[in-house]
Amino acid sequence: MLTESTVESWLAEDLGHRDVTNDVPGETTGRLVAREAGTVAGLDAAVRVFDYLGVDAAPAVETGDRVESGDAVLRVEGPARGVLRGERVAVNVAGHASGVATATRAAVDAAREVSDSVEIAATRKTTPGLRGVEKRAVAAGGGDTHRLDLSQMVMVKENHVAELGLEPAVRRFRERASFATKVEVEVEAPADGARAAEAGADVVLFDNMAPAEVERGVGTLPEGTLAEASGGIELGDVPAYAATGADVVSMGSLTHSAPSLDYSFRTG
Repeated sequence: MLTESTVESWLAEDLGHRDVTNDVPGETTGRLVAREAGTVAGLDAAVRVFDYLGVDAAPAVETGDRVESGDAVLRVEGPARGVLRGERVAVNVAGHASGVATATRAAVDAAREVSDSVEIAATRKTTPGLRGVEKRAVAAGGGDTHRLDLSQMVMVKENHVAELGLEPAVRRFRERASFATKVEVEVEAPADGARAAEAGADVVLFDNMAPAEVERGVGTLPEGTLAEASGGIELGDVPAYAATGADVVSMGSLTHSAPSLDYSFRTG
């Protein structure tokens, strides 16, 4: 949830202790305009920025819409001082979120070339303080948010296995988790997928494997166990991983490497 204190901290970071540049009298209008094609996200956050400054703001398109260069995505009206003060923060957050949504949409489209069912998912590799914005952007692009935080699913990773052993780790966390909480186990060799499923994994994550290895691992899983492929997967790799039979292809690059969508803010 985007709180007022978060918006306040964004503005404080940009305005500093004495903003002379934007001390402009009167009323004005403004619009946020796309300078390249992409998928829109983050407008709710941009609206909150302007609301905080006493400026009326309304999206001109829906979250998840595709826009072309020159399309207006947000319109504002209010005190010139507030409009100008909110401009850069709104452009930055909407541009970043729309970049995430655009990257996600490209990955989903690539997956659909070979599979109608595989999910493209994000990871927890998000920017501190911006996870909510970035995860909503992934959803806007047609992707799955995966875990929003550590409470939503138990993930047994290589460090847990190294400390406890695979079967004891799964047993330990299964005993402590709610009946409604899924357990996912990360494996680093195809043959370990069946072992993880037998130990009680609901989801097996094949990590840092080539598509052929993931496909072999998926083929060993019992019916009802979900398979996820992850680890350094880029856009160009998506069709090959989507064709492995995995249920989910997760990509940290959706949030940590997506370039911002280019927006311009124009007044008057």
